[in-house]
Amino acid sequence: MSATHPVQPRGFRFTGWHMLWGVTAFFAVIIAVDVVFTVLAVRTYPGQVSVTPYEDGILYNQRIAQQDAQAALGWRAAAEAEPGLVVLTVQDAEGRPVRGLTVTARLERPATEAGRRTPTFVETTPGRYEGTTGAIDGAWDLTAEAVDAGGRRFVAERRLTWP
Repeated sequence: MSATHPVQPRGFRFTGWHMLWGVTAFFAVIIAVDVVFTVLAVRTYPGQVSVTPYEDGILYNQRIAQQDAQAALGWRAAAEAEPGLVVLTVQDAEGRPVRGLTVTARLERPATEAGRRTPTFVETTPGRYEGTTGAIDGAWDLTAEAVDAGGRRFVAERRLTWP
């Protein structure tokens, strides 16, 4: 009988410990990258939309009350974009023109506040109010507020497009 000698392994041998360290290192890198991205995201945008959230909440409640009062009023408004003009037509619940309103408005671009305009409105025919815009083109958001002699308010928001 001859003596058997154990064969010496040659080179690298992958074991369970190597697998454990590889998986641990993989998840450590993933977690580290997630932590870095989370810290950068919170630093650049902490989630605070307003510096006065309580006051904004109170104003929001007032806006809801104003919308309820406006719905009870039953007025309807239509807005049109004409060259150099914005035309606002206001009707009551029965479809009659609402006369004698004081209309204030602002026009602003949908994506930016740059170039904001405040046209002055004049009643040209009963229930038809025209505001001069000057030479503008593209899409604009109109926020118009009409107040009658009794103090009743009507707010209309529309997106208008000039050629």
